[in-house]
Amino acid sequence: MADSLIVPLLVTTDLPPDGDLVEFGRVVADAVRALGRGDVSYAGFLYGGVFWLDSPRPPPDEGDPTAADELRFAALIGYLSVSGAHGVVKDVVCDAGGAISGAVAVRYGDLGSPPAVMAIRTEDVRERTPPSVVLVRTADAVPELVAVTRSYM
Repeated sequence: MADSLIVPLLVTTDLPPDGDLVEFGRVVADAVRALGRGDVSYAGFLYGGVFWLDSPRPPPDEGDPTAADELRFAALIGYLSVSGAHGVVKDVVCDAGGAISGAVAVRYGDLGSPPAVMAIRTEDVRERTPPSVVLVRTADAVPELVAVTRSYM
């Protein structure tokens, strides 16, 4: 696809203590299927891995009822491919951030702050992806975007 752009991406956010990591990954990956701003719209495909950034928590202590309410810190690291009139990387990351923040808010409610969505280096994806990631990808994405991203997978 001649007019595609691939952006290495990192997404981090807090999740409810009972949040499901795979579900979080699907929410983020599917949020970028259709991106845009104003009259500009374009297709997106995200392939990446989700993982917890914090340590697993033991069952809540009966003497400390607040421990069960503590948020967990999750991340997704991977590649966002987009097609069409997408603009520069900064615009794509901004569009993706808006879509991801909206999808996370719909699914999990107000968690105190929106997800952080940032472009990173390709080397960071390779170097910082832990072996324990759970792979996720945008469902029903444009096949050409999947093909373009295949070399990064």
